[in-house]
Amino acid sequence: MSEKNTSSTAYRIEHDSMGDVNVPEHALYGAQTQRAIDNFTIANRPMSKPFVVALLQLKRAAAIANAELDNIHTDIAKAIVSSVDQLLADPDMMVSFPIDIMQTGSGTSTNMNANEVLASLSARALNQSISPNDHVNASQSSNDVIPSAMHIAAFLHWQNELQPALEHMLAVLEDKKNQLGPVVKTGRTHLMDAMPVRFDQVLDGWAALIRDAQAHLEHAAEYLQQLVIGGTAVGTGINSSEAFAGKVCEQLNNALNTSFGVADNRFAGMGSQNTIVVTSGALKNLAVALMKIANDLRWMNSGPLAGLGEIELPALQPGSSIMPGKVNPVIPEAVAMAAAQVMGNDTTVTVAGQSGNFELNVMLPILIENTLSSMGLMSRSLTSLADQAIAGFTLRERHIAEPLAKNPILVTALNSRVGYEHAAKIAKAAYQSGRPVIDVAEEMTDINRAELETLLNPKDLTESL
Repeated sequence: MSEKNTSSTAYRIEHDSMGDVNVPEHALYGAQTQRAIDNFTIANRPMSKPFVVALLQLKRAAAIANAELDNIHTDIAKAIVSSVDQLLADPDMMVSFPIDIMQTGSGTSTNMNANEVLASLSARALNQSISPNDHVNASQSSNDVIPSAMHIAAFLHWQNELQPALEHMLAVLEDKKNQLGPVVKTGRTHLMDAMPVRFDQVLDGWAALIRDAQAHLEHAAEYLQQLVIGGTAVGTGINSSEAFAGKVCEQLNNALNTSFGVADNRFAGMGSQNTIVVTSGALKNLAVALMKIANDLRWMNSGPLAGLGEIELPALQPGSSIMPGKVNPVIPEAVAMAAAQVMGNDTTVTVAGQSGNFELNVMLPILIENTLSSMGLMSRSLTSLADQAIAGFTLRERHIAEPLAKNPILVTALNSRVGYEHAAKIAKAAYQSGRPVIDVAEEMTDINRAELETLLNPKDLTESL
């Protein structure tokens, strides 16, 4: 929560290169953070905790690397590490990171926020002055720190939440497929009756969409593990040593069980944010898949009397404030809305991604915040749809079997025997009379009943491949 200057708050005087600033007496941050709090008031929400955690982990690794390279004293590095650990263990840590998302496009204010908080905590521990810039930010610049923290945050979300959620969804789909077995239903194209399909084929199709989205995200995750740390101001590495970046990645990997490495080209990784754009695009692809599955569930659940009524989703809550007994497909609807939001987030990421002006992209905060938002929405949507909709839906077998038996489109199987045009006449006659197509075909062809039963068997028609 932002700590604004009010008459009821006690203040201390902090100083930066622009002069003196009143800072709330008990705040851990300093002058530059307070200037950002006062200046940036547009979004009215701070950077997300997953990003701040990634930033702190990066600062921790940088402190150890700087000590190993004799850039800062070992005692100072230990104090910074201890300060990071203290913050990460504090459930209220975000009170010290109040800067608005809509801030300077490099994220410099958030980087300095972290530097000031860690300097303050370290100074208390050592009882000596610690510089946010010269000590905590040693060998670094906001311009390589923020893009690196973006990759760390996105990768950790993928590793710890999104990937497990994808695997869980695939497991639920496999279980449901085995549970339903080869139950045949009417297929539909253009929302109209088509040739039959089996439920296991439908579920296999959904699973293939999830696996495809997973593959795209795995590819993006490989690139998220490339960090531009060490590039400092413009990618040239001024005020940093060649060994620094490698040591930072080594420390991150030790702490997080990851495989971060130094980016092949820091100029590309700082001047552009294509990896984040690709990651967001892969999340949009997953959102499209989940919206398709959610809508399939809604349609199959529709009715139950005047709709398709093929399945019954778990009844989770009353569906109307005026119509007693009405139950709605609330989870698929919620997931569809989350998917729509992810599509919108991706548009923002796309626009922000093209703001790589010369050596630095200047829309970094919204790039990572929209991407992390999409990751969270997709992770929770996968779990919700799997556990609250797919795992628990049941079949309404009468609503499946009766339309299937009367489906005139089954006559497609006779095309090679009677020709398309005559088959169409059989289908129309069956539809107009409301009779099973096998009965009409027996009257309008010279094919005997036994052979028609073989040719028009719905289950056999699902296995033509």
